[in-house]
Amino acid sequence: MTNTEQNIEEVLIPILAKVSDPEIPVLSIMDMGVVRSAVIVNDIVKIEITPTYSGCPAMDVIGDDMKKALQDAGYKSEVNLILHPAWTTDWITPKGRQALEDYGIAAPLDAEADKSVLLEGKRLVVCTNCGSQNTRLVSQFGSTACKAQFQCDDCQEPFDYFKCLK
Repeated sequence: MTNTEQNIEEVLIPILAKVSDPEIPVLSIMDMGVVRSAVIVNDIVKIEITPTYSGCPAMDVIGDDMKKALQDAGYKSEVNLILHPAWTTDWITPKGRQALEDYGIAAPLDAEADKSVLLEGKRLVVCTNCGSQNTRLVSQFGSTACKAQFQCDDCQEPFDYFKCLK
């Protein structure tokens, strides 16, 4: 590892890990996997981010929040949006998946299970309140486009499910 790589890992990642996803504040942008790269070039931090959904309204806020966090740490920065490769829920870290569950949002299933749940009504999404799999889809869209609304038929509590994207 070069000194520059070590600097990025030791300095930039802790700063960026403090920036929350504005739609899911318990998740950092690092745990969401939207940061594709962060490098220091000529004393400017250059960051590439990928939206979770094309046209995601949170990306402008995320970019501004990253710039502010880096400015507060003494860095100038540039944030660039990249669309390829497209973001996938596979990029959510295990810590991020657990944070989703703890916050009351069911983490995404794999692509095949996700289709079975959203299109065929299979009961595979586990309730974030009581742990039951006796859940049902209420709406294809929850509080944001990336989530679906579910309800548990055991505890009767509603909750969001983060849809799988591949």
